[in-house]
Amino acid sequence: MSEIQAVLCGYYGKGNGGDEALLVSMLEMLPPNVKPLVLSADPRATSKSYGVRSYDRMNSGAVIRALRESQVLILGGGSLIQDATSLRNSIYYGGLLGLAQQFGLQTIALAQGIGPLNKPLTRWIAKRAFGNCTAVSVRDPASAALLEGWGISCQMAPDPVWSMAATPVPEIANISRPKIAVTLRSHPKLTTERLDVLTRALVDLQAATDSQILLVPFQLTTDLDLAQQIQAELTDNSQVVTLTDPKQLKGLFQGVDLAIGMRYHSLIMAAAEGCKCWAIGYDPKVSKLMTEIDIPGWELADIPTDAGAISRSWQQHLTTGTALSWASLQTISRKSLAHKDLLTATLGKIASSQKVAD
Repeated sequence: MSEIQAVLCGYYGKGNGGDEALLVSMLEMLPPNVKPLVLSADPRATSKSYGVRSYDRMNSGAVIRALRESQVLILGGGSLIQDATSLRNSIYYGGLLGLAQQFGLQTIALAQGIGPLNKPLTRWIAKRAFGNCTAVSVRDPASAALLEGWGISCQMAPDPVWSMAATPVPEIANISRPKIAVTLRSHPKLTTERLDVLTRALVDLQAATDSQILLVPFQLTTDLDLAQQIQAELTDNSQVVTLTDPKQLKGLFQGVDLAIGMRYHSLIMAAAEGCKCWAIGYDPKVSKLMTEIDIPGWELADIPTDAGAISRSWQQHLTTGTALSWASLQTISRKSLAHKDLLTATLGKIASSQKVAD
């Protein structure tokens, strides 16, 4: 089969564990005849971590060079085209898809979580960008319904991180006491008052359960200060765990008894490793996940003001709650491979047509 080069673009090189996990998943999906070229905010780190060529995502000359060298652009995965935070992401990724299509590249949007799209401009960008793609897959029913309403066909499957291999973390696995992992992130709705009540609830939870509290920043630039601030209020049976390898991040949850998380991919990783989960919804994607796999929790704006009530809810879930069954996990993991099947089939057709053209 003819060798082709594919540009991979997403929120890569920003130090976000979830997005790096998506990149690892994308790289694992590629057939042997496809050479990846990753657009990254930190191309040197990306090349070193994953053994791939990488160009600066904000260097227009480098981006154009990458497109001219390649036959395919793969957008994946995650909530890349949305306007919940700003218009910049939608303009960047929508513009990149449009530019690649103008250059004659086949474009594939993989494992997308589309929206929210509250503004007419972002809806227009999304409709145009996805409508001109060779193939599209999404990770949730709402994204599928949106595209189908626009007459754009797509494949729907769970997020690919569900099936990403995990690497055990022995120093965590060897802790004998109950383990509780906490993944919070900064957010305008995580006010000083809400952070204080969550911290007091964690102090109470630790005292009541004699647990080891693992504070896990998924993105050091936004999460580390929070983790350190909370850890300062806890006993010695706590630690801030900083991991940059996505597979280790997932492996950390092996043997963890309860994961309390804001981060979308922290909840997926924890659930995939058989951990009980409690969600704090700060974004529609987390709220959707809570509904899809029945994770208990609160919306960030609706967190109780009574630290004792929060702690008692966590204690009850730790004692009587259930994790996803092995059968459910196997089903979700198998279904998530549909993204790979779509990618393999599409790239196979592109390579075959490339060989004919040559």
